[in-house]
Amino acid sequence: MKPDLLNGEIRPTLVKMTIPMMLGIVSLMLFNVADSYFVSQLGTEQLAALGFTFPVSFTVISLSIGLSIGTSATIARLIGLGDHDEARQLTTDNLLLTTLLMVVISVIAILMIEPLFRLLGAGDNLLPYIDSYMSVWFSGAIFYVLIMVSNSSLRASGDTKTPALIMAFSSLINLALDPLLIFGWGPFPALGIQGAAIASVIAWSFTAFLALLNLYARKGLLVLRIESVGVAVQHWLMVMKIGFPAALSNMMTPIAAAIMTAVVATHGPEAVAAFGVGNRLESLSLLVNLALSMTLPPFLSQNFGRGNIARVRTAYIGAVKFALLWQVVIYLLLLVFAGGIGALFSDKVQVVELIGMWILIVPLGFGFQAVTFLSASSFNALHQPMRAMRISIFRLFILYVPLGFTGNYLAGLQGMFIGFVLANMCTAAMAFWWMRRHLNRLECAA
Repeated sequence: MKPDLLNGEIRPTLVKMTIPMMLGIVSLMLFNVADSYFVSQLGTEQLAALGFTFPVSFTVISLSIGLSIGTSATIARLIGLGDHDEARQLTTDNLLLTTLLMVVISVIAILMIEPLFRLLGAGDNLLPYIDSYMSVWFSGAIFYVLIMVSNSSLRASGDTKTPALIMAFSSLINLALDPLLIFGWGPFPALGIQGAAIASVIAWSFTAFLALLNLYARKGLLVLRIESVGVAVQHWLMVMKIGFPAALSNMMTPIAAAIMTAVVATHGPEAVAAFGVGNRLESLSLLVNLALSMTLPPFLSQNFGRGNIARVRTAYIGAVKFALLWQVVIYLLLLVFAGGIGALFSDKVQVVELIGMWILIVPLGFGFQAVTFLSASSFNALHQPMRAMRISIFRLFILYVPLGFTGNYLAGLQGMFIGFVLANMCTAAMAFWWMRRHLNRLECAA
């Protein structure tokens, strides 16, 4: 039975929604960690090449997150208002929009691989690895985005279990195929780093089909018809009103990461390899709060649609308190296992030491980073996407990149990492204050 988002107790409802989502995100993060682990067995250059791909691939992932946010917020509010037929048609029209966008983006991206990665600082020794990986990755990215948008439609109705199972299934397929295709086990050819990309695309294609089948056959959220071009365009505009700023906000993260990757590249391929591992550890470390940031918006949107601002406030404040406490626990665990984590990804002393430095410093800011993205997702849920985008601009381009540059100039990579922590602390304080002020205004207007 799906949770009652409008009348149930807040904490048990959010826990009931978040735990399945957390398990799904664990599997999704392990997807990336598995890629990093198996590719690292090929050598430092291949791992460094994978590190260069992260900011670019995450740009496409950010687009899918933005579309998902727009979908979830719009559908959840329609459900809160009781307009289920409109919600079903909007889901259908939005999936069509997703498909058209990804076809265009993938074609352009494949043509731009070499100049783009040269701009990021990749040398001639890494470009063949990057091209073999990203040409396949971009070809199958449409399946990944369809999974994300389909799952967001399910979460909008309060169902987080099905999306979690879909993501877990995708991760299992990838984990099984990675060693077969990378190393050429059994009858499979040894494809190296390209095998990792092929494994991902196969996993995504299977699970995209399952996600769409589930929307159509089990949930009735896919009607397989377009009412009219005018209605479809109207629905696209409704979703993109929130989804476009949300996508831009999320795309700023890999853009900033790309800038900092170029700076890290000046310290050598070992630093890029360690930084790439750190980026994946960051996602894994934040996974519980990432799950919460995906289950909180449907709760807020439905209650916002009904005018239950007190429940919105209670849920938001509770999420912030949990985020800070949870990330303290994660930081302590990372410190305990720091040496083993570095050795897991490389046998080079310099790479292991740099991963250890990253673990010592950067995760200190993860609690504040969680507060920042929880606040941004809450603004999107309350149909204030421009406020969420301003938070991202402030964090990444007023603080994160300038402080990272300054820290690197003054103290190398250690200074850069300290700059990241300071950026997260300052942004979290601003975002929390801004959200509380907005909630006060909503209560006064109610």
